[in-house]
Amino acid sequence: MTTETKDNIVYDSGKGRLSDLWKKEDYWAIWLGFILLFAGMIIYFPKGDAAVKAKITEANATLTQESERAPFKTIEWYSAVDAKKKLKATSSPVGKAIKKFTSKPHKWSGNPISAFYLSAEDAKALSAKGMVKYDAGKAKVSEALEAATAAQAAAAAANFGDTALNADAGKKIDDWRSAHAKLGSLKKKANVKPYNLLPGLIGFMIFLALFFGVGIAFMGDSFARFAKAFCFVFAVAVLAYVAAANATMKHYGIGYAAWAILFGMIISNTVGTPEWVKPGVQTEYYIKTGLVLLGAEVLFNKILSIGIPGIFVAWVVTPIVLISTYWFGQKILKIESKTMNMTISADMSVCGVSAAIATASACRAKKEELTLAVGLSLIFTSIMMIIMPAVIKATGMDYILGGAWMGGTIDATGAVAAAGAFLSERALYVAATIKMIQNVLIGVIAFGVAIYFVAEEEAASGRKVGLIEIWNRFPKFVIGFIIASIAFSTLYTSIGKDLAYVIIDHGAIRGFSKIGRGWFFCLAFASIGLATNFRELKSYFKGGKPLILYVCGQSLNLCLTLIMAYIMFFLVFPEITAKI
Repeated sequence: MTTETKDNIVYDSGKGRLSDLWKKEDYWAIWLGFILLFAGMIIYFPKGDAAVKAKITEANATLTQESERAPFKTIEWYSAVDAKKKLKATSSPVGKAIKKFTSKPHKWSGNPISAFYLSAEDAKALSAKGMVKYDAGKAKVSEALEAATAAQAAAAAANFGDTALNADAGKKIDDWRSAHAKLGSLKKKANVKPYNLLPGLIGFMIFLALFFGVGIAFMGDSFARFAKAFCFVFAVAVLAYVAAANATMKHYGIGYAAWAILFGMIISNTVGTPEWVKPGVQTEYYIKTGLVLLGAEVLFNKILSIGIPGIFVAWVVTPIVLISTYWFGQKILKIESKTMNMTISADMSVCGVSAAIATASACRAKKEELTLAVGLSLIFTSIMMIIMPAVIKATGMDYILGGAWMGGTIDATGAVAAAGAFLSERALYVAATIKMIQNVLIGVIAFGVAIYFVAEEEAASGRKVGLIEIWNRFPKFVIGFIIASIAFSTLYTSIGKDLAYVIIDHGAIRGFSKIGRGWFFCLAFASIGLATNFRELKSYFKGGKPLILYVCGQSLNLCLTLIMAYIMFFLVFPEITAKI
């Protein structure tokens, strides 16, 4: 072979690798995710103008003054905090317009049409009904504030030197804050606006078809066939949101993910998923793009806010549970498919569907194995998010410990937040932060799994596979996840947490990327259902081994996480716990 020929081969090979940037799904997930994140920055970052900064400065001055004046958080201190919390870029006209355009079906009870449409007359009737409770709530807040003001004045009269008066003032202020927190939801019910979501949903569907369709066309498939099929998948996703918005379903915490898979499976296992719909069934394309957006929500400064205790709970327990569960599946249960074993183990121990997708890509699991792992995850997530808060309350467990326990064991980020909210704001904060810390492991686990399975392949074949195979197996969208996390963490730190709260937390993230991520995940779950056939899954349930694997692994996870959380938060670092 001549040098020229060799050079041509190297050139062609290099050219092929370069073309991956616009021909491979993982890279399109990165580009699309980055486009949305960049758009969010352009839209919301200008909202942090001089007026907003002046209000932040004024509120911070009050906070400093009140912290120096009294040994407890005063009424003025909380009022300054409330003033800062009202500063949200999403409250701007453009933020409200985006929310309206991307709005999901509303909460309903009795009549599902109200999920999409509410007349002015009905809105007025609901507002009148809600106003009665709101007025009663306002009276309670006013009464509590009056008592808190009197108690604080008594403590101030003693120059805050009387411990009993200080304690009484602190309690009265806590009572006022509790009543004030409840008033927020009552205010919404007293100010119901009429709506018609159908035009926005149709427009948003067209936008998403174009958004994802560009990548489909570059990857060599038909844009027209995808766009037509996408409408059907989007309809299933909307139906899932409608079911999840039902008041009863909301009460029991049965979210859109379970409904999307269920409705998809009903279609695929009865009439069958039509051939013309299959081009729109792009499970990994949707969810990988959503995971890139998730990276922007994994902020290092929030991870550090809980510090070493949270890192130990998430980064020490998780690998132990993953490795132990995989070993148990191979050595004790003797599960034939190593890829299924690894996907279920990662799904259960790391962070549910996100980890399952990354791990399945790294070990090249079959789509049926991924579907099985996701299904198990959703079932147990729904159960745990209801049972765990009840157990924590019944046993009198400290809510910070309970929050850490749930954050390290419940798979889905949304379910963790919902479960934490059942307990308290502190529990919600700890649970959500622990889950965020755990999400960082998605890339690390995917890389480790890629290395492990390359080594397994080398051992089985007796030949050197090489480092390039690790790169080939590594899910490239994880790179986008990591870059988004680093970029937004750097921005968050550089502009300060107060301004970041306005334009990042309640701007580019909540007002843009989080909205997109929710829809993309729902589309992915609908696709999973539409692509799932029970006959194909039947062989994987042989002997009930996947279920046994998940139950045993989660049991270990529950025990180790609880022990580690108690040790870290209450024995080793109690001073950090006291500050939460």
